[in-house]
Amino acid sequence: MAHSSPILLLGSTGMLGRAFVSLLRDQNATILTPGRDAIDLADPSSVGKFIGAVSSPPRLVINCAAWTDVDGAEANEASATRVNAQAVGELARVAADWRALFVTFGTDYVFAGNALVPYRVDESRAPLNAYGRSKAKGEEALEALARERAEARWLHIRTSWLYAPWGKNFVRTMSGLLRSKPAISVVNDQRGRPTSAEQLASATLALVDQGATGHWHATDGGECTWFEFAREIGRLTNAAGVVNPCGSEQFPRPAKRPAYSVLDIARTERAIGAMTTWQESLAKVVSCIEP
Repeated sequence: MAHSSPILLLGSTGMLGRAFVSLLRDQNATILTPGRDAIDLADPSSVGKFIGAVSSPPRLVINCAAWTDVDGAEANEASATRVNAQAVGELARVAADWRALFVTFGTDYVFAGNALVPYRVDESRAPLNAYGRSKAKGEEALEALARERAEARWLHIRTSWLYAPWGKNFVRTMSGLLRSKPAISVVNDQRGRPTSAEQLASATLALVDQGATGHWHATDGGECTWFEFAREIGRLTNAAGVVNPCGSEQFPRPAKRPAYSVLDIARTERAIGAMTTWQESLAKVVSCIEP
């Protein structure tokens, strides 16, 4: 993947951002990685202020920054919406000004979670919680921009259950707990698709190369419950702790979680090839978990 102009990458220190930095550096790409002091998505006006400091407009803008505190959004929905919707809309407008492709990421939480088969890309949105509503409004902002400006190009990729060898995520948390506790309970009534941040970054750039725009889904292959995911983490880490299944009622949370949020990735696999299964991706991540 050749890039003659710089790539603007937001959220470069986060879980997905780090995966992109590693991948793009391997491709000898020039990357602009402004920190929160330069662009703060909680203040959408900071996006416009940053423009003047860019000497060579990028042709690709990748947004890995987001409000990701699902439970925190219940008490701070306006703040979550500023980051996940208003700022996304502003970034997409700036990218359109630059004639750049804008890439950003969504969530399975925009769906109701009561399906029996994987959610298609064009499925109706019906979020259960404030976080899902904030992300759904971000999707609406992109769609509105596409209707307003013919030159606006964006690639929005919904994903789920993101994990990596670094950062705060389920895999690293479970790995630690299973080494320190004799037994833990994990919910077995929520089903979805785990996603390796490294595979997601790679799939994203492959879709960019294919000229993909609009809404897409990208996750690891296969599906499981959180219990099944945790049990495999325990097996791969040879941890002494035992994983026991339980119901969601044993772990009440401020934000309601979808029971079934498997994303349909068939279109993506037709475009770029089969996604590595979650078991294979997990084994790779577990082998290089950061302390």
